[in-house]
Amino acid sequence: MNSIPLLDLAQQYQSVQHELDQAVLEVMASGRYIGGESVMTFEREFAEYLGTNHCVSCNSGTDALFLALRALEIGPGDQVVTTPFTFIATVEMISAVGATPVFVDIDPETFNLDLDQLAALLRASGPAKPKAILPVHLFGRPLDMTTLMALAQDYGIPVIEDCAQATGATWEGRQVGSFGAMGCFSFFPTKNLGAFGDGGAIATTDPKLAQRLRVLKEHGATRRYYHEEIGINSRLDAMQAAILRVKLGHLDSWNQQRRQVADYYHQLLAPLPNLHLPSDLPGHVWNQYSLRLGATHDRDRLRSRLQELGVGTMVYYPTPLHSQPVYRHLGYSEGDFPATEAVCRQVLSLPMFPELKREQQERVLYHLKQFLVEP
Repeated sequence: MNSIPLLDLAQQYQSVQHELDQAVLEVMASGRYIGGESVMTFEREFAEYLGTNHCVSCNSGTDALFLALRALEIGPGDQVVTTPFTFIATVEMISAVGATPVFVDIDPETFNLDLDQLAALLRASGPAKPKAILPVHLFGRPLDMTTLMALAQDYGIPVIEDCAQATGATWEGRQVGSFGAMGCFSFFPTKNLGAFGDGGAIATTDPKLAQRLRVLKEHGATRRYYHEEIGINSRLDAMQAAILRVKLGHLDSWNQQRRQVADYYHQLLAPLPNLHLPSDLPGHVWNQYSLRLGATHDRDRLRSRLQELGVGTMVYYPTPLHSQPVYRHLGYSEGDFPATEAVCRQVLSLPMFPELKREQQERVLYHLKQFLVEP
């Protein structure tokens, strides 16, 4: 019996192979592999898709976060509020600019920042308020940006959205990444809009921020060989831009297919006992389908059993960031963020990609039932 992978990128390539092959060959024939028309056109088209005035492409989603923090002149002595339940890049870049991450626990139903706890932290911060808020639209589910932006405006704190897993997600009909001062995107191959390698972008409506980002990503140069500050080399390759242009045209369709896969999982899994199914809403784009097992279930044993049966799964994320060795110096202790800590013990991501077939999902259900339902 064929295995069921967590993700199958080959199927996506095959579905648009002719378009992708043609786009790549055109770049190869052009002799322009860094910058050029392919990159500029993608930036314009992606900005239009998001409803922002500017898009600045870069080397990765990680670089996008770093550049956004630098553009706001965040550095040593500053605090940035974020979540302890995310990939380390979110917090790592706060540290990379010399600032200090401050964690707020998550809502266990949405996996996103608990905005009530964020409000409490801001009320208690007094004059020493954070320099920025860095929310994550985790697993493709948008955070309540209406509430967050009202809160941020009340305290005069800029918002940098981490949209790495949420390209195409919307909140109240508006694209994530268009609410805050900047929105940061990853085009890592596993993302909903994925390149054939690394890639990233920052979206903004502020022309001054866009210009600053362009300077920072080009070695701090305002013009060639004239450098006014320390920057980095962070460019999106022309080949990747061409690939992303093709895929952008299919993104909404692929995201709709992901929603259909998620809907069917909901139908199949709802009768199973002691499962917490992921929170849904219309703007969710399902980069991952991550459920929570009941506290009595042995997640790691279930994963091993599913692997033996050919079902791919993943744990995003087994260890919260406040418990990582690299962040012990922040002084957090076990129990400080109980929702995050519980979710890290219970969360499990099932196969999720647009081309996943219903019969494959039914096989996933069958194997889960063997483990979760008492005979």
